[in-house]
Amino acid sequence: MDRRDFLALSTAAVASPLSIQDTEARAATRQFIELRRYHLLPGARQKAFTEFVGNVAIPAMNRAGITTVGAFTVMYGENAPTLLLVLPHPSLDSVALLRERLEGDETYVRGGAGILDTPISEPAFVRAESTLLRAFESMPVPERPSTPAPPRLFELRTYQSHSDRAALNKLRMFDAGEIPIFRRAGLTPVFFGETVVGAGMPSLTYMVTFPDMAAHDKGWASFLSDPEWKALLADPQYRDNISSITDIILRPTAYSQL
Repeated sequence: MDRRDFLALSTAAVASPLSIQDTEARAATRQFIELRRYHLLPGARQKAFTEFVGNVAIPAMNRAGITTVGAFTVMYGENAPTLLLVLPHPSLDSVALLRERLEGDETYVRGGAGILDTPISEPAFVRAESTLLRAFESMPVPERPSTPAPPRLFELRTYQSHSDRAALNKLRMFDAGEIPIFRRAGLTPVFFGETVVGAGMPSLTYMVTFPDMAAHDKGWASFLSDPEWKALLADPQYRDNISSITDIILRPTAYSQL
């Protein structure tokens, strides 16, 4: 073995563990995104609950380590009064312990007493349901829009697949280059996540934002005509990986942090 071969092998031996560490570091930064839907009661109780979320619950969640909370009402796609929260968790411990951390927050308990202590005969909301996502490796942390000036709308899309293999294949398609296409089209990504726990699995969900519905329509037209998107769509390895799509348009509340 000559000196050049020895150096090449030595370099590879050093680089290989580093690449493994880099991969593990990237995986560790991938946040868990909880999509929490509150099904609300109309009228005064809806108003009281949404004020509680904005004035009491979200500040307490911030103190508990969830630094940016999205809060949205439904503009198109669902009829019942709904409040959707997007909770980016830094870890699974954050998901599991959030309720306990909130209960241990005296400011939260005191400020939210009117909602937290409601009797069974007058509930503050109907029910809450959550879906837990794991952020994509290509976008490991949700991004706050850099230009949140109103008006601004958000789109939440869920892709269901007929098998785990198909769902993973769609995820690979996103990681192969779809996210930059969204950016070019003017549909600013907020997050992309694969479903870890929730209804309708296997699936993935993502959120994009745009100024208004005219920009939404223009952005999707630009996306669908993008040459790189057409190339991905024509790639045989990515065929038949989606069996159902749901789509809702959301309006951020005045207290949303996204």
